Amino acid sequence: MTNLLHDIEEVEWLFPFDYMSRGESFFIPTVRPAPMVYAIDVAAKKAGVRVKTHTTTHEGCLGVRVWRLD
Repeated sequence: MTNLLHDIEEVEWLFPFDYMSRGESFFIPTVRPAPMVYAIDVAAKKAGVRVKTHTTTHEGCLGVRVWRLD
């Protein structure tokens, strides 16, 4: 029997930093906010933008809200 978890590929996240103005935000629903915050921080650093993240709920869903700071 094969382990199906090994066959599932990790999701590649595309964040809209290039299309955002300073102060705009987006929300990503997730049940694992800490790894998502890390992924956002890494992507923001690569894109050369500063962001602020906050774990919160939106319409009853746990997730991460991301603001572009510059």
